Amino acid sequence: MARKAFDHFEAVSAVVPGEGGYHAAIAVKALGGAGAPRFHKVLEGQTFKTAHEADDAAARELTRLKDVKENTDLLW
Repeated sequence: MARKAFDHFEAVSAVVPGEGGYHAAIAVKALGGAGAPRFHKVLEGQTFKTAHEADDAAARELTRLKDVKENTDLLW
């Protein structure tokens, strides 16, 4: 799992299980905030055989992330 911190949010690489495999995702949560993170699937249309492969792909995408908007949308 990779992590990237911004002014008000943190983002981590994540995995979402689905039919036929796993999807790469980025989970976003307010720094110091309570509650569940919001998951954003990345690399739409790609499914990975293992959770490890999906997390590696999500970690690569996380390096491209520029910021997180106030409504937790991702800014590329």
